[in-house]
Amino acid sequence: MSDLDSVAAKVRDRVTPDAAERERLNAAAADVVDRVRDAVADLPVDADVLQVGSTARGTWLPEDRDIDVFVRFPADVDRESLEAYGLRVGRAALPNPREEFAEHPYVTGTFEGYDVDIVPCYDVASATDIQPAVDRTPFHNEYLRERLDDDLAADVRLFKQFLTGIGAYGSDLRTRGFSGYLTELLVLEYGDFVSLMEAVADWQPPVRFDPADHGTESFDDPLVVVDPTDPTRNVAAVCSAENVARLQHYARDLLADPRASLFTPDEAAPLSAAEIRNHLDRRGTTPVAVVFETPDLVEDQLYPQLRRSLSGVASELDRRGFEPIRSATFADSRSVLFVELAVAALPTIRRHEGPPVSVRQHAAGFYDTYADADVYGPFLDGDRYVVERDREFTSARALLESDAIFDVALGTHVEDALEPEYEVLVGEAVATLAEEFGRELGRYFDPRP
Repeated sequence: MSDLDSVAAKVRDRVTPDAAERERLNAAAADVVDRVRDAVADLPVDADVLQVGSTARGTWLPEDRDIDVFVRFPADVDRESLEAYGLRVGRAALPNPREEFAEHPYVTGTFEGYDVDIVPCYDVASATDIQPAVDRTPFHNEYLRERLDDDLAADVRLFKQFLTGIGAYGSDLRTRGFSGYLTELLVLEYGDFVSLMEAVADWQPPVRFDPADHGTESFDDPLVVVDPTDPTRNVAAVCSAENVARLQHYARDLLADPRASLFTPDEAAPLSAAEIRNHLDRRGTTPVAVVFETPDLVEDQLYPQLRRSLSGVASELDRRGFEPIRSATFADSRSVLFVELAVAALPTIRRHEGPPVSVRQHAAGFYDTYADADVYGPFLDGDRYVVERDREFTSARALLESDAIFDVALGTHVEDALEPEYEVLVGEAVATLAEEFGRELGRYFDPRP
C-alpha cells in the first residue's frame, strides 16, 4: 500500500459513520418520512414523498447529516398551491418548523437532533421539464442511487472531506465551491479518490465531462460537468476558477506529500489590533475599509452583492490612481469592503493628454475647451496638446466619503445600506476591525492557496 493509499484509508475510516450512527439516522429519517406522508394524506391532492440528498445515498459526512425530504406534487398543481401545500405539510411534520426561502418557500427544522428540510416540488417526466430548479433533485437522486455502491460512497465521503479541509466544499455563493452532487459525479467519473486526485493534478482547464454523452450547450466555465439528467446544465457552474485551481494545488500537494492534515481545515488565527498594525508597518501600504450595517439578506443573496460592490469600489480607486494591491470583503452584523492601496495620496494636479495637433478638428476642440480654463496649459508635449488640471480627489478617503461612491457599480441592497450611514477607515484605523473580523484579517494577511 502506498503512502497515499494508507492516508486515504485512515481518513476514509474516520469519515465513515459507524453502524450505530447510520441506524440512528435511518430511523429518524424513516420517522420524518412517515410524518410527512401522514400530513400529505390530509391534503386535497395526491403527492408522493421521498428522501433525497447525501443521507439517502450514504454519502454523508458524520458532521453533515441533513435529512432532506421532498414532496412531489402533480405538475398541474398551480405554483401558489404547491407552495401553500408544502408549507402546510412541513409545519405539520416538524415539531418546531421554520419557514425558509430559496426559489420558493420550504420548511426547515430539527428532528431527534438532525436538521431537516421539507421541500415541495413537481413530479415531472424528466429534468428538462422542471419548473423550479428543485424539481431536478429527485432525478439526481435516482441517477446516483443506481450507480453508487458502498466503495464509491466511501470515496465520495473522502473527497468531500478533502474539499472541506482545503476550503472548497459547498456550492453556496459565499464559498462557490464543489457541491455534493458534483463530488459524486467526479468520483463516478474516475472510479476512486486516488485516481481522481491523479487526474485533477493534470487538468488543463477548461475541463469538460459529459457522463451521459448528451450535452447540448457550450459553457464558459473552467470546469464543466454536464448534468446526466439535464443536457442543458453545467453542474459545476457555480464553482469558481479559484476553487478549481485550489483543488489542483492541493491535489498535487497531497500526491507529493500524503498526509491526513490536508483533510482538516486549517483555520487562520485571529489577529489582534496590534498584529494588524504590525502587518501594515511591514507592508507600507494604505488600507481603506468601507464599513456598514449588513443588509438583511440570506448569504446566497448577500455575497454576490458584496463582491459586486467590492469590485466597483476597487475599480474606481484604480481608475483614480490609488493602485489597489488586493481586496476582500467580510460580513457579520456589519459588512466590510476592504481594499489595500499602494498609493495613499495623490498630487493636486493630474496630466490630461489631448489628441495630436495634426488631427485638426479634435485638436482644436481640445485646445478651445481648455484655453481659458483654470489649468496649466494647453501646451505641447511632442505632437500633442496637454493640460495639467486639478484632480477631483487626492485621497481615497475623500473619494469614498463623497457621493462618488454611489456612482460605482454597487449591489442594490449594499447601496441601500450605505445611503443612511457608513464609515470609512483608513490606514491603522482598520485595526479597530480586529475584534469583529480578526480571523478574516488573519486570512487576509496570511494568504494561502
